[in-house]
Amino acid sequence: MTQPAETRDTHVLQRTAEHLAKRYEGIFSPETVERYVFESYTTLSRTARIRTYLAATAGHFADDRLRALAQSQGKIDSPVPQVLFVCVHNIGRSQIAAALLSHYAGEKVEVRSAGSLPGAEVHPLVVQVLAERGIDLAHAYPKPLTDDVVRAADYVITMGCGDACPVYPGKRYLDWGIADPSERTLEGVRTIVDAIDTRVHALWDQIRD
Repeated sequence: MTQPAETRDTHVLQRTAEHLAKRYEGIFSPETVERYVFESYTTLSRTARIRTYLAATAGHFADDRLRALAQSQGKIDSPVPQVLFVCVHNIGRSQIAAALLSHYAGEKVEVRSAGSLPGAEVHPLVVQVLAERGIDLAHAYPKPLTDDVVRAADYVITMGCGDACPVYPGKRYLDWGIADPSERTLEGVRTIVDAIDTRVHALWDQIRD
């Protein structure tokens, strides 16, 4: 008999929590890890269009949040600059910026992106235009803005999300006036990617100085 999807997901989440509890042993309690895993699943399930791999995706999201939390609390080292890009839906601008900076900087920077009101999936034209540049966004997904990733960041770059991003001392905040690609044509999205690319290059130069 085939298990209901929710039952299968629960089993996957429980295994993920056990795996991450071992990874973060001595840093976070198993209860904290499990809470993060199931909370991440619940949060993504409200918006994510992908359902088949939702539990696995939630596991990746929880892992990233736990890592960010540990970094912000000084429980694990942050050997490279931490950069967070934030827009409204995390389906366009912040995904583009994060992908471009990761492409140029590689392991010399740790990049995250998030949305104040995350959408269901990364915009298909954004995926297409970045693929033209040799950048694969096939496995990218919109993520909600959480306090842990903001606390972990050294640089927080916002794009049209207003006051949704909390402000903490000791971080460098930048606001980029970039148009939203969601209602643009393919050529319009290419123009937006070019504009973000210019700013990402300038940011990377600033980080390296």
